[in-house]
Amino acid sequence: MISDIILVILLTLTAPITTEPDPVIPQQTSGIDGEWQLLQENIGISPMHMQLLHNDKVVMFDRTDVGPSNISLPFQLCRYDPFDYVLPKDCSAHSILYDIRTNTFRPLSLRTDTWCSSGAVLPDGTLVQTGGYNDGDHTVRTLVPCDDGTCDWVEFSGYLTKPRWFSTNQLLPDGRIIIVGGRLQFSYEFYPMGSYNSSSFLVDFLKGTSDGLRENNFYPFVHLLPDGNLFIFMNVRSVVFDYKQNNVIKHFPSIPGDDPRNYPNSGSSILLPLDENRSVEPEVMICGGAPHIAFLDIKRARGFARAVPTCGRIKVMVENPSWEMESMPIARVMGDMVILPNGDVIIINGAGSGTAGWDNARDPVTRPVIYHPNRPTNTRFSVMQPNSRPRLYNSGAILVTDGRVLVAGSNPNPFYNFTNVEFPTELSLEAFLPPYLAKENDQIRPAILSLDGEIMEYKKPFMVTFTVLKFLKLSRVTVRIIAPSFTTHSLGMNQRMVVLKEVRNVSFVEGSFSKTYYRLEVAGPSTAEIAPPGYYMLYLIHAGIPSPGMWVKVQ
Repeated sequence: MISDIILVILLTLTAPITTEPDPVIPQQTSGIDGEWQLLQENIGISPMHMQLLHNDKVVMFDRTDVGPSNISLPFQLCRYDPFDYVLPKDCSAHSILYDIRTNTFRPLSLRTDTWCSSGAVLPDGTLVQTGGYNDGDHTVRTLVPCDDGTCDWVEFSGYLTKPRWFSTNQLLPDGRIIIVGGRLQFSYEFYPMGSYNSSSFLVDFLKGTSDGLRENNFYPFVHLLPDGNLFIFMNVRSVVFDYKQNNVIKHFPSIPGDDPRNYPNSGSSILLPLDENRSVEPEVMICGGAPHIAFLDIKRARGFARAVPTCGRIKVMVENPSWEMESMPIARVMGDMVILPNGDVIIINGAGSGTAGWDNARDPVTRPVIYHPNRPTNTRFSVMQPNSRPRLYNSGAILVTDGRVLVAGSNPNPFYNFTNVEFPTELSLEAFLPPYLAKENDQIRPAILSLDGEIMEYKKPFMVTFTVLKFLKLSRVTVRIIAPSFTTHSLGMNQRMVVLKEVRNVSFVEGSFSKTYYRLEVAGPSTAEIAPPGYYMLYLIHAGIPSPGMWVKVQ
């Protein structure tokens, strides 16, 4: 049977292999409702995981048991894995490193299966990826950023105490990573392990969210709160969890509608921006998903239920929290939510009916929407330009430093399949340009000229010098930092924005006939619970328009 599967893969793998860069091809639009750019027609893989690193390179990877990809490993460094169900000898790559500055990429080497895994970036910038499937479910893999073309994955088999397939990672204030859940794993553990973590910790709440055969509690939504505890959402339920004491300290009402939001019903979740210029009030937003019986309906009768059209917001640290519900202009399952530099949230990719899983969705949603969290209810959504390519199961989106949103992946098929299927495997890489990047905003777009340095210390003053062609005196100028997310399966792990506290108002520094310089003094994040240590993208916002980002290391 395995040989038959391999034959099918080879017959359907008709797209050409290439590692050459393609010219960036923009679609002709005004920019006020966004623009799309085709960056690469073929990057060789259909990534289901993406992570931006602090050298402006993006790690992308798929799974290894998908059969051969469309990009070869260099120097015939083939993978030999007797446990692989499909291809024990594989000379193709299942991971790439993409350079956003040059629009080029190169293959990376994976040895064990990364299917439906998780990840986070350590304070020193090292990407830590955990778990997967089959021979990779107990594995930890690391990648240290480099600019000389030599860095690659390093794998530590058997490191994890439990198999972690569909788990979630969160960077903690002390620099450790907590790994939560996974299929039939109602527990958590840490990386690095340390002597205090010889076994995983059981969480009754995780087990209680399972619906038996429906198993709609994969990839729990996990957010670090300003008090150091974790917000965890699974199925329709959520809690505040003290991981130090292994104790649930607060239960929230179920999200209205009783529609599960985790995989395979696959909504998306973010922690809305934390503003240190006011009392920090963390608020979580969850959007989209699928009805409770949607997954079983597909398996029983190939019925594709309409996606959930609602978003719910909840202020998690108030005395009597409740969900504030609102409707999206487009119902969506498998959407990705990405925090933009100006504090808005883009919801992108996904389908209008069905669930996550192979061939489980119909009605691709090609129009992104932008959510404006600070506007009045019923005025918060703006619909953007549509994409010409469906982005369904196993697609993803991430923010990069210049303010674009990279979009890649989409493979609702068990293997790479380009013919005789309704939604072929997608190998292209695109970028969506939000409206703030439109040429109409060039006059009020700021540019950062200098920072106090590459290191931002907690609570310490930090100076930002910038210029802008047309300074609007009545506009608010802010400085924000964003932690780049590890994105997979509609979940941006570790994604967070902090609006830094303003210490001194914008001041005029010097000017000339062609350029005027301004300076703004802010303070580093107040605590590691507000912003865990590590690398962040820093943006200056003027009149709602962000500058290009710069990297800082918070410590």
